[in-house]
Amino acid sequence: MFDKKPKSYTDLLGKTNRIVEGTTIVGDIISQADFRLDGELKGDFSSKGKIVIGPTSKVKGNIICKNADIEGCFEGKIQVLEILNIKAKAIIRGEVICSKLSVEPGAEFSATCVMKSTTKYTSVNERPKTEEPQQ
Repeated sequence: MFDKKPKSYTDLLGKTNRIVEGTTIVGDIISQADFRLDGELKGDFSSKGKIVIGPTSKVKGNIICKNADIEGCFEGKIQVLEILNIKAKAIIRGEVICSKLSVEPGAEFSATCVMKSTTKYTSVNERPKTEEPQQ
């Protein structure tokens, strides 16, 4: 009566990608699933899920995601559809656009911030544009 599709391997194990400490990625990441980053990213990141930037992480680039928890260092522009949580040891520099913001005491927050209750982005697959270095 009801045809059910068999679950994929990632559905059975969970949909969280992980980049561990000591790993450096130079380039862009596009993910449909949640993502935990404990390494270093020099590039743009976009996801329909949540990104967790761990305490040992360094990110330099732009991020578009549904939710974010930041405990490490982030420099760039971040757009969060729902909730951005900034932990006590986080260092944020750049531009923030989010619906809801939580900043723990002790965090370094040196960014412009725009909060919109109905934040919508064109598409998670459209990467934000990075500024070209001036010569």
